Amino acid sequence: MHEQLIEIKQDMPGFNPFFGSWVCRDDLNLVIDVGPAHTADRLINALSAINLKRVDYFLLTHIHIDHGGALAELLDHYPMAKAVCHEKGIRNIVDPSKLWTASLTLLGDIARGYGLPRPVSRERLIPHTECNLKDVAVIETPGHALHHLSYSYKGSLFAGEAAGNYFVFNGSQYLRPATPPRFFLDVCLKSLDRLLALEDQPIRYAHFGEAESSHQMLNMSRDQLFRWESIIGEAVNQGGDKEGVIRRTVDLLLEKDPNLAAFRIMNFDIQARERFLMANAVKGFVEFLDGTE
Repeated sequence: MHEQLIEIKQDMPGFNPFFGSWVCRDDLNLVIDVGPAHTADRLINALSAINLKRVDYFLLTHIHIDHGGALAELLDHYPMAKAVCHEKGIRNIVDPSKLWTASLTLLGDIARGYGLPRPVSRERLIPHTECNLKDVAVIETPGHALHHLSYSYKGSLFAGEAAGNYFVFNGSQYLRPATPPRFFLDVCLKSLDRLLALEDQPIRYAHFGEAESSHQMLNMSRDQLFRWESIIGEAVNQGGDKEGVIRRTVDLLLEKDPNLAAFRIMNFDIQARERFLMANAVKGFVEFLDGTE
């Protein structure tokens, strides 16, 4: 099998490199995640540039608009393909209006930068419970989202955001939890345990990262979640309005979490992106810990 990570360049400052699609070429041609709607043409052009004339299946790790937003355009370009997604996400792909409204509420201008997804015909979608593709193991991994899936295929684990977001900056590792509201720590930990029950294998992240040992990275993510629970829990117990707690906690985590140390060497635009996404991740934790989820 040949694997390749295709970067999907964005127009927003600080969002490059940030998005990618994994392409697996073998008996089946698979593409894992497709990025935002606004950059569908860039992914299509990139796939054409590597002479990918046939896609059998698109595998969505989840339906958030930065991962599945371009699906309608990709399915138009590859009329022989179908897409696998969580059964609970199908209605929001067929009619993305509620998903779009929720994305605007959570992400604001960033959602507008991603673009409004087009509806997808139901006939092109396969619920994950009906996916029987040879050598493809579908693992339910709620945590980042209730409709999140991971896939193991021929010795590689495509984990989406189940194990957080992982990047390397100038040789320094950066790992950040992906825990936006609604977040449930116990559910997220059980998802990691499901992935740890698989054999150790290379792990491929949805947001442009990869590492050779899934077990090492999954355990690192697990430890980080407990670290965040402790630091954020202490901040919640100190009281204050939610927004103030979130701002204070982001600074504390950047100071105390060694997995975030590479933040210091990022450029200003990437730091701004990470602060925004960290705040959303902290908000998920805060609402879980204070019982307002």
